[in-house]
Amino acid sequence: MNKGSRRKFSAEFKAKVALEALQERETIESLCKKYDLHPNQVSQWKRSFKEEGSKVFEKSVGHDELSEKDRLIAELYRQIGELKVDNDWLKKKLR
Repeated sequence: MNKGSRRKFSAEFKAKVALEALQERETIESLCKKYDLHPNQVSQWKRSFKEEGSKVFEKSVGHDELSEKDRLIAELYRQIGELKVDNDWLKKKLR
């Protein structure tokens, strides 16, 4: 018995449907008919959006912080290289 393949929805689509469900301008049943979805799926996306929607506004390790760390590491490696060259030159001069 072939049940068929499952449909896959993008995160943008899920967020759009969840936001419409949260606005409550239409019933869940009408949203299900509009997007050809099951009511349980819409309710699950709505609940997930309510619970995890605040993560959008949480401060995460940003690109700027990582690039600052990378710049610091690069500068330190550059200094180590210069000191190694100076150290090798002094060793040759002392022989």
